[in-house]
Amino acid sequence: MLIPGLIHLILFAYLPMFGIIIAFKKINFGLGILKSPWVGLANFKFLFNTSDAWIITRNTVLYNVLFIALGLVLHVFVAIGLNELKYKIVSKTCQTLMIMPHFLSMVVISYIAFAFFSNETGFLNRKILPMFDIEPIDWYVTSGPWPYILSIVHFWQGLGYGSIVYLASIAGIDRNLYEAAEIDGANKWKQIINITIPCLKPVIIIMLILAVGKIFNADFGLFYQVPQNSGALYSTTSVINTYVFNMMKSGSANSLGMSSAAAFYQSIVGFILVVIANAVVHKIDPERAMF
Repeated sequence: MLIPGLIHLILFAYLPMFGIIIAFKKINFGLGILKSPWVGLANFKFLFNTSDAWIITRNTVLYNVLFIALGLVLHVFVAIGLNELKYKIVSKTCQTLMIMPHFLSMVVISYIAFAFFSNETGFLNRKILPMFDIEPIDWYVTSGPWPYILSIVHFWQGLGYGSIVYLASIAGIDRNLYEAAEIDGANKWKQIINITIPCLKPVIIIMLILAVGKIFNADFGLFYQVPQNSGALYSTTSVINTYVFNMMKSGSANSLGMSSAAAFYQSIVGFILVVIANAVVHKIDPERAMF
């Protein structure tokens, strides 16, 4: 039973690690990867000497910190809210409606966003802004609003799906605890504070550690498709994933090495953050640590 999963892991997780050497070479397409000359850390030096390194690192980290912190609160809040609905059919209906955006392709979502933000035909410019006597805004060259736009799109798409783990954990809590609390006179709010949230603590810690490990890994579709890779928005929408893709797309040998260096940098920092987050949890509460 383990063989299919093991094969998948080897093919898509371990074999591609061979490509790490590209970060330390000046690729010559005629010679191939193995015979291309080694350049040591030159690709990393070139990357970190540009302003791009600071921009993509800042954007990737700040967006993910926001998504992790606010997402944790919202996911738990939604899960508790769905669980507390009196009628289960209403709970299931709301849950289904909230999960549906998760299964939409980011390409489809980008066109939905375009329907709102198009300069000529967008709903905001044609219907909403005129109501307040505001001139139309060329959204795809105005970088200021995009941190808010991307955050709204992210939570709209992932809020329902992200709450599933917590909703399942709540369903596994012993109902006798709530019955005993009711007998003691605890209202719903006190039950949530003293029973539900403490019982969710192990799951919250595990999800937090996993999320911290991905803090240098941004949603490519969100940051590439929704802003339509507009160069005017790079200061607020360019992240490590989109930077690597754009560098690869340029096709030059130097860009190939530098994009590989950026991806390698992303992986190493992500691994270090997982270890640090787990060590902090282990220090505070050893039983809650992953390893």
